[in-house]
Amino acid sequence: MFGLIGKFTAKAGTRDELGSILLEGIGGMPGCLSYVVATDPADENALWITEVWDSRESHEGSLKLPSVQDAIKRGRPLIEGMEMVATTSPIGGHGLA
Repeated sequence: MFGLIGKFTAKAGTRDELGSILLEGIGGMPGCLSYVVATDPADENALWITEVWDSRESHEGSLKLPSVQDAIKRGRPLIEGMEMVATTSPIGGHGLA
């Protein structure tokens, strides 16, 4: 498995809109075992994204999907900053295959 933890900082007042965009169309991502978008209670502009994939290749392939490309296009103007916090090698967990 392949995992990612990232942090997006939205432009002031756009966090909820950005979060909604990031959650649209996630059901059709082959190989995605878990995709969680969460707000940060200590930062009104921050979103945390935690992803688990069956492989790195599945994640890379997802970036080419039309729904993901559309989300990137619509979300990019709302993003103040992006940070890749960590890549991980998940070993299991609740809800994972």
